[in-house]
Amino acid sequence: MNVDVSQLTKSFGGAAVLKGIDLNFRSGQVYGLVGRNGAGKTTFFNCLAGLEKHGGKVAAEGEVLKDRLGFLQTEPYFPSKLTGREYLRLFCKARGVSDENLDERNVFDLPLDRYAQQYSAGMKKKLGLLAILLQKNDFFILDEPFNGVDIHSALLITEIIRRLKIEKKTVLISSHIFSTLKETCDIIYVLEDGKIAETIGQDDFDRLERDMAAFAIGNRLDALQFG
Repeated sequence: MNVDVSQLTKSFGGAAVLKGIDLNFRSGQVYGLVGRNGAGKTTFFNCLAGLEKHGGKVAAEGEVLKDRLGFLQTEPYFPSKLTGREYLRLFCKARGVSDENLDERNVFDLPLDRYAQQYSAGMKKKLGLLAILLQKNDFFILDEPFNGVDIHSALLITEIIRRLKIEKKTVLISSHIFSTLKETCDIIYVLEDGKIAETIGQDDFDRLERDMAAFAIGNRLDALQFG
């Protein structure tokens, strides 16, 4: 699914968080979004998903984006007294897709008959991802999909993103683990002060990683005097 974002703005009170973002997302491409905490990444995702009112325009090939969008939030919400199985069935029903053979499609080996609220943080993240995958969406927003998951699940999620790309889906990822972005993304956008400060292609991923490390670490550790 191709999605065009034009002059997207968002303010809370008198504070402008997003200041006129222009981006074009294309089918079969994986995009990364990086920025410091508070840069506006989650706000941008919420605007795309229709969870926040905003200025500007989001156009999705003549369709309403939210009807073909799978949004994995940093901390997915789970109603009380709802099992993992019931949660998956709810998401399938919302898109009118089959909820049969859930045990066979449970690629993360989740305990589907336990209440989802009793899951660990990593299990909740995997359940949320599985739910939007079962919906057969065309555009995926994955906000920190690797947070809290074990190494085996992280490898599986990386392969899922690759398969989505092969199937010509559009994927937008935010992750604090830069290696996961290097492995999966075609383009990485740097969000800074409410604007897209840089657009980075694969040839410059290593340079971006060095720049981010230099900014994050700098000479901050000298004061600890490890020696």
